[in-house]
Amino acid sequence: NILSAINHDCKLINTYGGAYSNHLLAVASIGNKLGLKTRGNVRGDELTMDSNPLLRKCSDLNMELIFHSRKKFNELKYFDGIDSSDDQIWNIPEGGANREGVQGCCEIMGETENDYDYVILAQGTTTTSLGVYSSLNQKTKLLVVPVLRGFNAIKEMETLATQCMRPFDKNRVEALTDFHFGGYAKTDAKLDAFVKNFNERSNFSIEPIYTGKVMYALNEFINLNDLRNQRILFIHTGGLHKY
Repeated sequence: NILSAINHDCKLINTYGGAYSNHLLAVASIGNKLGLKTRGNVRGDELTMDSNPLLRKCSDLNMELIFHSRKKFNELKYFDGIDSSDDQIWNIPEGGANREGVQGCCEIMGETENDYDYVILAQGTTTTSLGVYSSLNQKTKLLVVPVLRGFNAIKEMETLATQCMRPFDKNRVEALTDFHFGGYAKTDAKLDAFVKNFNERSNFSIEPIYTGKVMYALNEFINLNDLRNQRILFIHTGGLHKY
């Protein structure tokens, strides 16, 4: 998306996300690094830039934040490409869910051997999971863990794949849908205890919004299935927000 914006001589990146959006922070960070103006449209008109550390960090990175009601946000969040009224603005949909976003996520598997039986990761807009899926070894099954309640993971992936003109075989994807813990950014004592225990014992950290739910799901998946001699890749998609 950033390369497309630069190639079209856009000076402002306009995008969308929730209060804990990794995508917003990523856009703010790279915009600040490259000297591009960024604007983040945030779901929730009750929020401010000081509502949490992530939004504060986005603001500190010179991202302009605009807070919308949920209804208004849902009307806006699909804007994609150059703004028809001003060709200096490049729009990125919520979570980077467009052709450029998926293409970028196709590069993730290039950082490893790409020879796994299972790959597992968190799922929000399905952008990352579709990009990873598109570049997987044919023998690999993708496990996705939606962090939203009532989210039809496979249907959403099919929709985005069609939009991006990418082939998609739903038989190569399994959605572990029982690990949202109440919905986006929701948690409970069980998940909090799991994350705390994991972080105390491990050499990398997880958090309860994204990666904690995935690791919890993976732990349950391993307990319920015979995975001897199977190779599993856990993709850590961020969310720690330690500044």
